[in-house]
Amino acid sequence: MTVNVLFAASAERWEDYETTLKSALEQAGVDADLRTEFPPEEVDYIVYAPSSWLQDFTPYTRCKAVLNLWAGVENVVGNATLTQPLCRMVDDEGLTQSMMEWVVGHTLRLHLGMDLHIHGQDGKWRKYAPPVSQDRPVTILGLGALGQACGQALAGLGFPVTGWSRTEKEVEGLTCLHGDDGLVRALEGAQIVVLLLPHTPQTENTLNAETLALLPKGAMILNPGRGALIEDTALLAALESGQIAHAVLDTFRKEPLPVMHPYWAHEKVTVTPHIAATTRPETASRVIAENIRRGEAGEPLLHVVERGAGY
Repeated sequence: MTVNVLFAASAERWEDYETTLKSALEQAGVDADLRTEFPPEEVDYIVYAPSSWLQDFTPYTRCKAVLNLWAGVENVVGNATLTQPLCRMVDDEGLTQSMMEWVVGHTLRLHLGMDLHIHGQDGKWRKYAPPVSQDRPVTILGLGALGQACGQALAGLGFPVTGWSRTEKEVEGLTCLHGDDGLVRALEGAQIVVLLLPHTPQTENTLNAETLALLPKGAMILNPGRGALIEDTALLAALESGQIAHAVLDTFRKEPLPVMHPYWAHEKVTVTPHIAATTRPETASRVIAENIRRGEAGEPLLHVVERGAGY
């Protein structure tokens, strides 16, 4: 029986995914009709980007699951018309690899003080020797698939890595903490903090004036997670006071980041345009195809969002 799969995203993304997703479905053994238009009552699965034209899921009465193209679901999880199972983009090896490379690259940049020499070509002999990695504690806030991969990569380079999550977890090579007390401990000893939490009401403003003050003076921050994890005014104040030495920010409350936003011109802030973890069609298509195969085989879907938790 042919499975009808609706691709509900931009025309640009359709160009990127049409061939690779059709191929992945074939390789997964799924007889699928993949299109950008169907009568709603004939759709079995929806491949979805929250920015798409589809915002009312009510007519899709036959739909078995909505398969999000991105890891973040904060822009769709609260949609009251979405009663079908919603699955996140997790275990996309391309997305994980790119996030790991961004985090490791910028961690090493901050750790080694590379900007001092890259931007200091003015004839001054600035002899700065950074500590070895074993003496630079790193904390990862968020121990999902991305947080675990980044934490283990940094631990493999010798950094002492503490991972924090809202609920208890165990990750090989990492010191794992959880809960409110664990957050305090995780921040108090961190010279570099990496934010990889989802955006939920519970995680919004995780870094605020109070929690930033817990960090050792001169700590550094990387945020490839979600813009709302940081209270912007508190971070700017901490940068001005020297409490925070530098922040590398890839995600923001409003994107693109407005031209007049103070982050752009701040000498202690690096802005990257939400590129840390880009969903890649070749690897993401395999994740989507596997979930459709599982749905048709009566197997449990992977990475189903817990609506109450928001991820």
